[in-house]
Amino acid sequence: MNTMDMTQCLAPGRFVDSDHPQVIAFAKQHAGDTNDRRAAALRLYGAIRDGIIYDPYVDLADPVNYRASGVLAAGRAFCIGKSCLLAACARVIGVPARPGFSDVRNHLTSPRFYEKSKTDKFIWHSYTELYLSGRWVKATPAFDRALCDRLGLKTLEFDGETDSLLQPFDRSGRQHMEYLNDRGAFADVPFDTIQTDFITYYPSLMGNHGLSGDFHAEAVAQTMTKG
Repeated sequence: MNTMDMTQCLAPGRFVDSDHPQVIAFAKQHAGDTNDRRAAALRLYGAIRDGIIYDPYVDLADPVNYRASGVLAAGRAFCIGKSCLLAACARVIGVPARPGFSDVRNHLTSPRFYEKSKTDKFIWHSYTELYLSGRWVKATPAFDRALCDRLGLKTLEFDGETDSLLQPFDRSGRQHMEYLNDRGAFADVPFDTIQTDFITYYPSLMGNHGLSGDFHAEAVAQTMTKG
């Protein structure tokens, strides 16, 4: 990246709002008192992965659900919101960060979500890129430990040195996540582009402002049925 790009990955954005008081407080609290940015980033990853509940049953048309401060206030979010929060918190502690995106095929989801989306392909799945030890590494804080335990998935770890992307198989060997296309990383969430694509690919979901209910319970029930 050039100097300007790196500057953008340290500055507050519309969605990566690292200047929000609650985001700053959360980042400083969970990063801890250390000058080791890698260690601080790992703490933030764990706090966001497990402390913010993964929940795709949100209004996918509401920008609040994509914004770091909105996610922190709600305490739950889908992958884009959680990745955005990690990027914002990293910027607070001086680590350049940016949300990244890819298209994936998710083999473990809830029946209602599949019924509404009409596909197991999910576009604009999000991870976070962090600039640590002189290079960019990918981290995916989406699935919290409680959900992974209930679904029979290994909790996704991040060591700050190697890319941490969602698991291709669960603990029983069932196919879980397949990466189809990498859309790259952005200084901030490309909300308008995502909205246009979501309306095209998921008209039922977008037309009804998403789903409501207990995604954790429904996903677990689906996994047990398949097992």
